[in-house]
Amino acid sequence: MTTYLVTGASGQLGQLVVDHLSTLVPAGDIIALVRSEDAAQAYADKGIATRKGDYEDVDSLKAAFDGVDRLLLVSSSEVGKRATQHENVLSAAKAAGVGFIGYTSILNAETGGMALAEEHLVTEAALRDSGIPHTLLRNGWYSENIAGTAPQSVGMGQHFGAAGDGRFATASRKDFAEAAAIVLAGEGHEGKTYELGGDTDFNLTEYAAVLSEISGKEVTYVNLDEAAYAKALVEAGLPEGFAAILADSDAKAANGALATQSRDLSTLIGRQTTPMRDTLKTFLS
Repeated sequence: MTTYLVTGASGQLGQLVVDHLSTLVPAGDIIALVRSEDAAQAYADKGIATRKGDYEDVDSLKAAFDGVDRLLLVSSSEVGKRATQHENVLSAAKAAGVGFIGYTSILNAETGGMALAEEHLVTEAALRDSGIPHTLLRNGWYSENIAGTAPQSVGMGQHFGAAGDGRFATASRKDFAEAAAIVLAGEGHEGKTYELGGDTDFNLTEYAAVLSEISGKEVTYVNLDEAAYAKALVEAGLPEGFAAILADSDAKAANGALATQSRDLSTLIGRQTTPMRDTLKTFLS
């Protein structure tokens, strides 16, 4: 029997990973790492075991990882704290004798220059130093990251960004989750780095055109410089630090940070990735 644990299992990606993993291995072999009673109850209703653990608490992680063979480290959402939190996970995993770790990093981590990549690169280096067999799952942008603002963009008739003509090779969060589950459950992935992105890409002018077509309302792309876009995001209600990260990501996308010709994602999941058009229809339905 092999025991599989998914961290961050309360989050959107983690939940989808566990859902797909349960189609690949017996549900009784899966453990979801959660922090709340509500999340634990939701998994209990699905017949999935849970353990409590916090990225800030190494002792809780050591206890949670006891007897675990294969672990998926879903990267923390707390930008600025992630490198330390991930180090805690790796330390606990090593102490518990975990035999394999899959890690959700970011597309083009070494070459894209995104501020978001910095902590991912620190974690990738720590994984190599840990000596634990591992696979790097360098996830591109989720289509939902962009499509989530579609209703507002349609309402205003404008979609704002700072990516110029930069292209985005997005896929649905579910696509990335399936790939992670397949690597966690499968064999022969150790030592590999997968650059994961959609089979089709687009720039934001093309995105606005598809948005116009689906909604029946004219939406144009308004390109701003990085500072102006960050200011607009703050005015829309985002915290300054997060707005700066998003604006940096868009600006780096202008130079190719979120584009890829890799077909690692569709190869892993055994089908074409979900087009942005399909994700947009979901948000606008």
